[in-house]
Amino acid sequence: MAEKELKEYTADEVSKHTTQDDCWLVIGNQSNGGPKVYDVTKYLDDHPGGAEVMLDVAGQNADEFFEDIGHSKEARQELQKYLIGTFKLDEATLAKMKADAERKAQQGNQSSMLMVALIALIAIYVAYSQMS
Repeated sequence: MAEKELKEYTADEVSKHTTQDDCWLVIGNQSNGGPKVYDVTKYLDDHPGGAEVMLDVAGQNADEFFEDIGHSKEARQELQKYLIGTFKLDEATLAKMKADAERKAQQGNQSSMLMVALIALIAIYVAYSQMS
């Protein structure tokens, strides 16, 4: 049986679905078949983490949140029941994703530099304490 053709949705279309009565999420990335659009409205009350966590990311790309939680294989299978289409990566969306990735990388670099400085200060303190 051939897979049915999925409708393609833009960020603008997805962003209109942000309520308890109409909740869409974008989940997926290039490593797992690309971003897909899910209408999870009927699942909100059944979500183990509660409806609020899904409503917090409703109408937007929720892939990072979904992946950070470490959802089970069963959760990923359940998600497929709510698949309604693919997410169109237009130029504006790609630019926003690139800017977000760069910002996140910059924050990561700052955190790493802070950690190195903290470790260096601790090492200096320990060395100074042992000299006394």
